[in-house]
Amino acid sequence: MKTVFITGASTGLGKAAAQLFQSRGWKVIATMRNPEAASELSALENVTVLPLDVTDPEQIRSAVQKSLESGDVDVVFNNAGYGLIGPLEALTDEQIVKQLDTNLLGVIRVTQAFIPYFRERKSGTFISTTSIGGLIAFPLGSTYHATKWALEGWSESMAFELNKLGIDIKTVSPGGIKTDFVSRSLDSATAPAYEEMTNSLFSGMEGMMEAASSPEQIAEVVYEAATDGKTQLRYVAGEDAKALYAQRLELGDEAFREQLGKQFI
Repeated sequence: MKTVFITGASTGLGKAAAQLFQSRGWKVIATMRNPEAASELSALENVTVLPLDVTDPEQIRSAVQKSLESGDVDVVFNNAGYGLIGPLEALTDEQIVKQLDTNLLGVIRVTQAFIPYFRERKSGTFISTTSIGGLIAFPLGSTYHATKWALEGWSESMAFELNKLGIDIKTVSPGGIKTDFVSRSLDSATAPAYEEMTNSLFSGMEGMMEAASSPEQIAEVVYEAATDGKTQLRYVAGEDAKALYAQRLELGDEAFREQLGKQFI
């Protein structure tokens, strides 16, 4: 029986992935900041719930140690993260640091903690939730995109050093996901000079969510990445994300950027 370690498993994609892997015979270590929110997962056979705030290095070390003491871990799914939208001018330093700490440094720290174990085993897979926002950029998401583009580049570089050791590293880049992301996992700021742009962006986002995937659909892509035996790096997930990325590749960076700007500004 294989084991997957998941961060950010309390809701949305993380929870859907935990349920999917469990239903297919895997042991699941579901981690989250507030384990008391995981009664539904805790009730499932072969699911262990652990507290983990990925911005806390000591808690990362503790969660990884407990997981490895309980048995082998085959896949690490770095899923914890949230969105930050707003003009850079309006963001506080605390908002910027928290976004980088959670979305980027959290993934790096969790991965670093597991590498020695995977290296000694000569096997293992890291999967990180990036976003279509790691391959293209929307207005007013600069700091969020900084984390997601960074994860894509970081993963691509890491593949060179890990693949030769028998370790896979992969990214899953979803488009919109039909969850409470906007209300629960989105921080924002604005300023009067950007109000028209902000209103236009949120209006456009509402339209895009009509084409969004369910968490379960994206979880299937995560499962594919975990089990297909390929060293493939990127998995663009969801029909909306695939269409946008194909459009960027077809039009080229500058033409695509100009077209997207007209759509949202």
